[in-house]
Amino acid sequence: MVQLKTDTSIEAMRESGRVVAQVLTAAREAAAVGVTPRELDEVAREVLRKAGAGSPFLNYRPHFAPTPFPGVICASVNDAIVHGIPNDVPLRDGDLVSIDAGATLDGWAGDSAISFTVGHARPADTQLIDTAFEALEAGIAAAVVGNRIGDIAHAIGTVCRTAGYGIPEGFGGHGIGRAMHEDPGVPNEGRPGRGMPLRHGMVLAIEPMLISGGGDDYHPDRDGWTLRTNDGSRAAHAEHTVAITNDGPRILTAL
Repeated sequence: MVQLKTDTSIEAMRESGRVVAQVLTAAREAAAVGVTPRELDEVAREVLRKAGAGSPFLNYRPHFAPTPFPGVICASVNDAIVHGIPNDVPLRDGDLVSIDAGATLDGWAGDSAISFTVGHARPADTQLIDTAFEALEAGIAAAVVGNRIGDIAHAIGTVCRTAGYGIPEGFGGHGIGRAMHEDPGVPNEGRPGRGMPLRHGMVLAIEPMLISGGGDDYHPDRDGWTLRTNDGSRAAHAEHTVAITNDGPRILTAL
């Protein structure tokens, strides 16, 4: 069941979203050749601690996971699409890194993700990352009262497919509020004019995931969490928590 948020609740979610933005900014600034994803996770933990916020990621265990998630960020590198567990493998020059982060503050959750290159970027990676954010912007632009979930999905999918990228089936955005994952689901591809109508007070995490090789196939890593592209091509991920309002979409996880 979809829980509509009051304007006061949306303001509270903006505060948790602000913490998420701070986490992502700090992690990106700390990312460099030789730094490990586990060290980025430690940076994120310190931001959360200073803000008096918790992590909806830490110890989260959905039905598919063999173990609770051990980090406060997901750090997915190169062919990892999402859900990468922060490890001790140093980042190398040219690595494509996706960081997904969440925060809970005063009982409200925020969720956002960025992708970037460490060191010297490959032109193909830059294009992939730029397209991920373009798809996110298109999805947000479609998140208006009177549209439907399918309009967001169609906007995202059109950008991704036009650029020749794959979209991992079965993974996409979601409602968010008191819990990190709430109804409704927000696919990254779909038909316009279909699905649940968008109403003032809905809050959605919109998150395109792109596979550079053009295929949609992926598989779980041996850790049971990390999703990797089947063809070994690189992936990118972009996400914002967005409130649907009568005045248009409001990004709650912007700085």
